[in-house]
Amino acid sequence: MSEKVRSMFADIASDYDRVNTVLSFGVHHAWRKKAILESEAKEGNHVLDCATGTGDLAIEFKKAVGDTGYVLGTDFCAPMIEPAPEKAKEKGLEIDFEVADAMDLPYENDRFDISSIAFGIRNVDDPVVALKELARVVKPGGRVVVLEFGQPKGLLKFPYNMYSQHIMPAVGGWLSGNREAYTYLPRTSATFPAGDNFLKLMQNSEAFKETKAIKLTGGIAYVYVGIVQ
Repeated sequence: MSEKVRSMFADIASDYDRVNTVLSFGVHHAWRKKAILESEAKEGNHVLDCATGTGDLAIEFKKAVGDTGYVLGTDFCAPMIEPAPEKAKEKGLEIDFEVADAMDLPYENDRFDISSIAFGIRNVDDPVVALKELARVVKPGGRVVVLEFGQPKGLLKFPYNMYSQHIMPAVGGWLSGNREAYTYLPRTSATFPAGDNFLKLMQNSEAFKETKAIKLTGGIAYVYVGIVQ
């Protein structure tokens, strides 16, 4: 991943949770719960969460897999991940966190039952390479779960475009002090393959025997699931 993207996330790390909640009106929490549901995570599973940021999805996974399960959260940006261990500890959860790049994971094949990445796959240099890595570290028959923004159609299209292109940069910039970051994030969301187009990327990785896409909030976001070959 580029140093520019790493630097941008480092700059907004301390405000990331607060700004996300404001800009999404809190709905991102429901999207994460849906991702957990689609992962079919259960007691005792081992989970790798990439681009974990401040650890929200890793925390939800740990609740799902319980004391006998294991969750490892990783992020390519060290300042983003710094609050995560304390955040988990405050909830009484034991989760490991490490700095790692989703395109070059330092873990052995077939180590996990599930791997995931939320709102991070669009920031990697090559999404297909990242998908191959996410699948490589998961056992055959396990699941790779991707949560990512999409581009809503129909009645939501115009108001969402207005919000993401104009209101989000203004409010995000005001709250974080970095307008460029909150211009970059919706811009990448608007151009990144979504729905069937993202499923094509999953198929191009040749890592999955089954794939599916679940539309959230009219297509503002999607959960993608791949069953590893």
